[in-house]
Amino acid sequence: MKAVHPLGKSPVITDGDATIAESGAIVDHIIRRYGKGAMMPAPGSADFEAYNEWLHYSEGSAMLPLMLNLYVGRLKEAGAPLHPRIDSELANHLGYVDGALKGREFFVGPSLTGADIQMSFVGEMAKVFDKLGPYPNLAAWLARMHARPAFQRSVAEGGPYRFA
Repeated sequence: MKAVHPLGKSPVITDGDATIAESGAIVDHIIRRYGKGAMMPAPGSADFEAYNEWLHYSEGSAMLPLMLNLYVGRLKEAGAPLHPRIDSELANHLGYVDGALKGREFFVGPSLTGADIQMSFVGEMAKVFDKLGPYPNLAAWLARMHARPAFQRSVAEGGPYRFA
C-alpha cells in the first residue's frame, strides 16, 4: 500500500495522475468526475451544504465513537472504565443520525447521493456492534441500502462485509 500512497492505508484510489486517500474525498472525486450531475445536489443549491456536511460528518464525527468502541472492546476488562463515555457518544451520534433520517428515505433530497454512500459505513458498524435497536430510522435506512440492486450486485461480486 505504501507504493500507492505514503500512508500505506486503505481506501485509496488512483485515477489518472491523482492518488486519493480518505473515503469522503474518494466518494466526492468519483461523483464529481464521473457522476454527470447525479448523486449530489448542485453546488449552491439548498441541499448542497447538507450534502457536504454528511459527506464529512461520517468520518469526522460519527466514526470516532464507533472506532473507539472497536478498539476499547479489544481491551476486554481493561477498557471497561471507558465504555460509559463511549456508549454516551454512540447514543449522541446515532441519535442524531436517526433523527436526521426521520421521515426521509435518504440523507439529502429525494434520491441516493454520495452522502448516503459515505454514511453507509456508519450504519454498517452500528449494526456490527448491535447498536441499531434504539434507532429505527437508521436501521430502516440501512435495510433500504442493502435492498438496492447495486448493493446486491456488489456483495455478489465482492463478497459480504467482513469486520474481523
